[in-house]
Amino acid sequence: MSRTPGRNDKCPCGSGKKYKQCCEGKGPNPWGTRVMVGLVLATMLGALYAGVVSFSEEPSSATPVPGKVWSPEHGHYH
Repeated sequence: MSRTPGRNDKCPCGSGKKYKQCCEGKGPNPWGTRVMVGLVLATMLGALYAGVVSFSEEPSSATPVPGKVWSPEHGHYH
């Protein structure tokens, strides 16, 4: 019968260290990987959306830039 070592037992890898300081955190964690991939994907989609919105916005006629004139040819104020 295989027993999981306790945190303070010697590590079964043979390093001589306690299990908690050696191999305890090295096991596979599929949920951690999935969460990280999800966060990266959400961040990338948010950045893509922000970029598309920032380039597709028309200037608001309600908030003109003082002393500048909007140039539709260039898409910015002069």
